[in-house]
This record gives sequence, C-alpha cells and structure tokens, in this order.
Amino acid sequence: MNINKIDLNLLIYLDVLLRECNVTRSASKLNITQPAMSNGLKRLRDLLGDPLLVRTSEGMKPTEKALRLQPIVRKVLLELEEALQPEADFNESTSTRVFRIMASDYAASTVIPRLLNRLREKAPGITLDIMTPSDVTFHDVEAGKIDMAINRFEELPQSFHEKSIWMDDFVCMMSAHNPVIEDFNLESYLQSQHIWVSKTGFGVGVGMDPTDVQKLGWVDEALQQQNRKRSIRVFTRSYHTAMHLALEQDLIATLPRKVALIQLNNPDLAIMEPPFPIAPIELKMIWSPLLHLDASHIWFRRQVIELAEELKSQGNKTLSQKR
Repeated sequence: MNINKIDLNLLIYLDVLLRECNVTRSASKLNITQPAMSNGLKRLRDLLGDPLLVRTSEGMKPTEKALRLQPIVRKVLLELEEALQPEADFNESTSTRVFRIMASDYAASTVIPRLLNRLREKAPGITLDIMTPSDVTFHDVEAGKIDMAINRFEELPQSFHEKSIWMDDFVCMMSAHNPVIEDFNLESYLQSQHIWVSKTGFGVGVGMDPTDVQKLGWVDEALQQQNRKRSIRVFTRSYHTAMHLALEQDLIATLPRKVALIQLNNPDLAIMEPPFPIAPIELKMIWSPLLHLDASHIWFRRQVIELAEELKSQGNKTLSQKR
C-alpha cells in the first residue's frame, strides 16, 4: 500500500472510530454528518483491505488488524498534535502554575525527586501537588481535576491519553549482614522471610491474603510459574518502608530496580539480582483529553519524558553484588 494515499483526516476518522466503535457517535465527536463518517469508514476499508469494524450482537467490534493499528495511529496523532502546538503561550520561567499529580509510591520515589530538581532550575515558580492513588479516581483525571497520574495501569478508559515512561525489572534488597548473601540462590531465597510491597491503580487498598497468589503480583506470579512459593512476613504499600525493613537481618525485599538504586550507596544494604526470572513492569503517565492541547501541560509532559530518558540509562546498568 502506498502511504501517500492516506490523508490525515482518514487517520483521525480511524482513531475516533476505533475508540467509539460506533459511526453515529464518531460523527458527533468530529462534528461531521453520519454519511460523511460512513464514507470515511468505507474509504478506510478499501484502503486497508480490512472491514476494521464488524457488526456483532454486542454492537460494532474492531477486527484484529484494527486492534493492531489502534495504538500506532493514536501515537502518531498524539505526537503530531504536540509538535504543532505553539510553545510561546507558556513561559515556564515566570509561571506560578500548580500541577496536581497522582503518583504511586513507586513513581513518587523515582520520578518526583528528579522532576522537582528539574523544575527548580527551569521553572522555580511552579508548585507540585502530589496525591496518592487513594486520593483520586479515574473520573478526577478524566475531568481534568488532576493534571497527570503516574502509575502502573492494567486497564485504562479509552478516552485517556497515555505515555509509557519506562520498563523496569526487579532486584533483591537485604541487609548487608544477612547470611543468605553468602550463597544466594533460589533455595536460599525461598527459605528466607520476605517483604511484600506493591500498590497499583486507584482507590483505597484492601487487606492482603498470603494464599491468594493472583492478587500478590509480579514476584509471586513468577514463582508460581515454577511451582514455588515464598514466605511473606510483612505486607506494605510503601517502598521506603520496605527498604527500611530490609535492614533487618532475616528479611528480603524484592522490588523494582529503579527504587533500589535510591539505596545504591548505603553500606548497610545489599542489592542483588533475583535468582529467578521476573517479568518487567511498565510505568505510564496518563492525562485527560481536556488538558492534552494546553501549552503548559504539553511543556510539563515533556519534562517528565526527558527526565525519564535520563533515568533509563541509570536503571539499565547491572548492579554489582554488594556485601
């Protein structure tokens, strides 16, 4: 297919159609007539050689090809919109704007300190209002009451804009005096007592059940794949609490690498590679479509992405086994 045959309007039509899965609602979103939208869908079908949306008993559903195209089209349009926005409308050096951010403990520990240092140099008048996942809802983000949410998300409303900040893997943190260091392998890991730490999504957290592996998260799911299970002594939602408890000589905290790097130079803690594979996690930032074209918000998002790029190289290095 010759890409020269695709005009920008068709990409916009496709983006809205795949989010709404309804021709009438899509036409309303774009403020065009339903026949015009239907004609746009026909042109897309002819161009891509695929029905894209098929009628089912539950309404219109996207095809496999449409699902593959959706994130690509969304990314292209987002980047184009950002590139076309004038930057002169926002002067960061004189701004006194308050940016409200919902940040998980993981994000608050890794992103926010570096972001604050960046703002101190570039925009000293800007204030950050940091909220926890328990403070806000998806509706607050969608309504623009929260400028940005930074967390690990499994499912998101289709109306949200999102950007991946980074992927992160796991390491094990323990006291430098923990005897397990002398022969650290899967068996000695499982014979130890562990600190569980995690909090994702929105809303108030609930108590944990050590027997419910499906809700325990990445580390325990990785162990389950090997038909193994660790002994959890402490449950916490705070990474800083987990790192403090890891100073106890009989406890191990398995946590994301970029959090562990905060304690890289602490002589009382050892940071070691886990003795089994754990799937990496993805940190994302999301924001409301109501704020997407705001010049100050565009500038702010760029600051987060730029500092994330700086941190990626730091987080990718292999940690030496500290003793």
